[in-house]
Amino acid sequence: MENAFSLISMSFVQNIIYPIMPVSIQNLMISGFGYQWYRRRFGGAFKSFLEEVKARELFAHEQWSDYQTEMLRKILVHAYRNVPFYREKYTNSGILQSDLQNIKLSELKHLPYLEKDDLRRFGTSLLLSEKRSKGIFISSSGSTGTPTKIYLPIYFHQKWTAVMEARVRNWAGVNKDTPRGMIGGRRIIKGASASAPYYRYNFFERQTYLSAYHISSNSVDNYLEGIIDNRVEYLTGYAMSIYLLSRFIAERGLTAPKLTAVITSSEKLTHEMRRTIEEVFQCRVFDSYSGCEACGLISETPEGIMVVSPDAGIMEFIDFEGNYVNPGETGEIVSTGLINYDQPLIRYRIGDLARVSKDQSPVNGRHMLRIDEIEGRIEDTVTTPDGRVMVRFHSVFVDIPGLKSGQVIQHSYTKFTIKLIIEKGVYNKEISENTLKNRLISQIGIVDVIFDYPDRLIHSSSGKVKAVISELH
Repeated sequence: MENAFSLISMSFVQNIIYPIMPVSIQNLMISGFGYQWYRRRFGGAFKSFLEEVKARELFAHEQWSDYQTEMLRKILVHAYRNVPFYREKYTNSGILQSDLQNIKLSELKHLPYLEKDDLRRFGTSLLLSEKRSKGIFISSSGSTGTPTKIYLPIYFHQKWTAVMEARVRNWAGVNKDTPRGMIGGRRIIKGASASAPYYRYNFFERQTYLSAYHISSNSVDNYLEGIIDNRVEYLTGYAMSIYLLSRFIAERGLTAPKLTAVITSSEKLTHEMRRTIEEVFQCRVFDSYSGCEACGLISETPEGIMVVSPDAGIMEFIDFEGNYVNPGETGEIVSTGLINYDQPLIRYRIGDLARVSKDQSPVNGRHMLRIDEIEGRIEDTVTTPDGRVMVRFHSVFVDIPGLKSGQVIQHSYTKFTIKLIIEKGVYNKEISENTLKNRLISQIGIVDVIFDYPDRLIHSSSGKVKAVISELH
């Protein structure tokens, strides 16, 4: 009851109180949230976890194999004993606890998959450990439009943050205390027609949070103002949003400050996007791939090579027959997290593809699997009548009971179709359509929305469902 009351109170503050406050008060409210979030991520055992992650960085192949084998066996046995979903699934498949206690890395491919729909249906129930620690749920639908809830216990949050600090920020030449600008999915500014400033400031973390939903040729002056006035040293966030911001700055002939680095994620970073960002901000771009599920990490080393972090999770790259691909080939990413025991994700089909490098030589002493590129993450952009360009509509689909997956299609500046795959008997058509339409309007402005309930969503040539499709391009 106490947790439910806290969630209701937080929702009331975020959705009712925050939007009507002046910018100065909003900054204070964001800073208060930032303080709590900072303590949660960087408190407790974070420092010791960080030391452990860095100590493993130069492991030899044999050391990594031994480490992953030990961690895999440990989390599999835990899941069998304490997580109802896996206990039933493995028992029905004839898998014994003794099999898991002695499993080899090469035998992992024989375990059944965890599908996105499994996580959607059972993420808050049967996929949770019966012996779990205190934590919170975060909602997401990612790039596939499938709404899920990820459970973040404090110990896991600190361990995962330590991995991100060592293998993302530090490799890019920055750290957790470096003043940063961020373009992410949080709706820090309510309303599509809101006026400047299009950023808010988290005093405690020296974080300038830039809106992902108000980027246009006319607004980039204000974005630059926030970056300059708040002395931002590096940018992080959605690859496409940072690219769009950079492109508009270049097209306007404006001058951006020289940054230490730009760290991108969430969408495929193309060569054109990288080149534009690096020219505008006069620094290197470091790409990374993980997802809110936090069960695997691919990130760019200081030498500019994408590698898999073996202690974040075991990432398999498989073909259509379930076999591991060879170096130089593209495979589907299947991830097994090694850190989160309270909501274990074992052989989780994320829905993305990656090409494994032919060259698998160590990168400056780091014996980690090399990746050429992440494929299948290119998201279409939505363009509004007032010139704003945006991506990532995952917030439209979250927390809709009975919604299995969704897709936003833009036909013109003001005409949209929302395709939905639903769970009959749970989904409430009238309430859900009203909620979805209001969410879309709050991001874009007044638009016409048609709802469609097909048996299957539109797939890209790579076979992946794109959450956003634009017919304007």
